[in-house]
Amino acid sequence: MVKAQDERLQPMSLWQRLLLRPELGSLAGLVVVFGFFAVVAGGSGFLTWAGTRNYLEVAAQLGILASAVALLMIAGEFDLSVSSMIGVTAISMAILAHPSYGNLPLGLAVLLTLGFALCIGYINGYLVLRTGLPSFIVTLAMMFILAGANIGFTKLITKLTIVSGLNDKIAADPIARLFTGELLGLPAAVWWWIGVTLVLSFVLLRTPFGNWIFGAGGDANAARNVGVPVRRVKLTLFMLTATAATLLAAIQVMGLGSANVLQGQGKELEAIAAAVIGGCLLTGGYGSVIGAGIGALILAMVQQGIVYTNIDLDWFKVMVGGMILGAVTLNNYLRKLSMQVRR
Repeated sequence: MVKAQDERLQPMSLWQRLLLRPELGSLAGLVVVFGFFAVVAGGSGFLTWAGTRNYLEVAAQLGILASAVALLMIAGEFDLSVSSMIGVTAISMAILAHPSYGNLPLGLAVLLTLGFALCIGYINGYLVLRTGLPSFIVTLAMMFILAGANIGFTKLITKLTIVSGLNDKIAADPIARLFTGELLGLPAAVWWWIGVTLVLSFVLLRTPFGNWIFGAGGDANAARNVGVPVRRVKLTLFMLTATAATLLAAIQVMGLGSANVLQGQGKELEAIAAAVIGGCLLTGGYGSVIGAGIGALILAMVQQGIVYTNIDLDWFKVMVGGMILGAVTLNNYLRKLSMQVRR
């Protein structure tokens, strides 16, 4: 008598396997957005190499931040302070490296700034875990603290809200080429984005730490009961978002040769939007670093695509809001379908 095959061993179709991927909705959105601008603005420069390079560079800067934010969201937390962290770290490394102030080598200025950012990230995580307050509230408060302190200290030291005059030092420092150079016609930011995305995706999907992230966001108490160091995981991820903000600040400072106190303003919501469009649930426990990267690419494509059309740039946020709402609706629907596949 032939035994019936265990249904858990039944092969899944390609569609069923795709349903299990959080990136499916964002991938569909990417195809739609690209197709729209290819038709509407293809003849205006959107499909040229210059147009492609433009939106890839914008996507890279947002994607670096969104990758780290996505991991934190999967762990069930938010970090709204990353926008102010970009401004603080940009000003910090600019003042430390500026010939009129710190006059430190660029590499040392970046490392010292990174150390400072890691401390702030640790404080964010510590306060969230120690007080039990929602991370939304704690990091919102930190966002205002950092923004205010950044303006106050910058004006105290420089009498201005911008630190410029770094171009000559950047041009002469080989370290700066890691942040401003090009490879195969693509700026360094794009390669940083690819590297960060691949590394963090590998960590999430192929390491025990990645399983801990899903566990911490899915059910923290149950995760603790099976030995997951939830506290350490979340502290590490808050420090990771601070690291991503510092990397983005370094890319911007090296590229512009200056820093200002408003740098990074609004990036916290863009990063969350990219993660949500990419399939991350606001409740935690589900999401993808690759999806967040696709979300960043969609937002950049829309932002730059509008430039090649006759659409007023003021409508960009309207389109982003619509995409977030549509992405959440689509992702919830696909999530339900994926749960049926798992049964």
